Amino acid sequence: MDPRLAELLRLLELERLETDLFRGASRDVGAPQVFGGQVLGQALRAAYATVDGAHVAHSLHAYFLKRGDFNAPIVYFVDRSRDGQSFSNRRVTAIQHGEQIFHMAASFQLPQSGVEHQLPMPQVPPPEALADDALPSARELEAMPEKLRQYFRRERPFEFRLIGAAGQETGAAPAPQAVAAAMVHQVWVRAVDRLPDDDALHRCLLAYASDFHLLRTATLPHAAQFLSGKHFMASIDHAMWFHWPIRVDDWFLYATDSPSASGARGFSRGSIFSRDGRLLASTAQEGLLRLTDGGIKKALAIPAVRR
Repeated sequence: MDPRLAELLRLLELERLETDLFRGASRDVGAPQVFGGQVLGQALRAAYATVDGAHVAHSLHAYFLKRGDFNAPIVYFVDRSRDGQSFSNRRVTAIQHGEQIFHMAASFQLPQSGVEHQLPMPQVPPPEALADDALPSARELEAMPEKLRQYFRRERPFEFRLIGAAGQETGAAPAPQAVAAAMVHQVWVRAVDRLPDDDALHRCLLAYASDFHLLRTATLPHAAQFLSGKHFMASIDHAMWFHWPIRVDDWFLYATDSPSASGARGFSRGSIFSRDGRLLASTAQEGLLRLTDGGIKKALAIPAVRR
């Protein structure tokens, strides 16, 4: 297996300390704190370890309370809130240095049949027609702090094929229609190597990968300000709904948009489609988007988008 993916699988292998108590390692991915997707994936893995194998995760709702320290392990406590005939619910608390840094509620369901419908998949080029584009543009990289540049340049266990050029590359104020177009971000994603046939593992890995690109979508209509590097970003919460089984070692389309930003917060949502158009999962996230004085002055110069 590709060593990048093998390292990620080791990261999701938790040590059981007690019946409902687990410990997971941390990794420095170049960001100032533990990558949010790591905590999501490990927390879901801990919850999975307390339910029977017949139930599958269908939703999770999480809050990031404090920055995680990648130099220290994270302890996960699982509360078995309910075990019913069809549904089981778990609450997971992540603890580091004696303090809670993360809460998650997850629900598991015994698979059942019922009515079906979904929104159609966007019409996009196939991944083979696109270049591997895991990195931001050269202009974006140049404007980033060194630590953030290291984060984006680090080799990852997933490959990305970006569809179109999102965001603004100039300092000029964008027109309202350009802002609206920049609210959408689409990228093909897949793991860099084949994975075992383990549905729970694939859902945990999807939770990990779902944190890529999501909050960044909320910055795209304001790229001129965020390119300056005079900002602070952090995830506040993260929600996922799993509609169908997924293999993350097959290409899937991650289509995200950002309906709103206000109160120094940005809101983004995502839809995850298989190559044949099936809606596999949905995501939503709100994050802190703080501009410093220099960034705020530029932001005030951009006209409001008509709603």
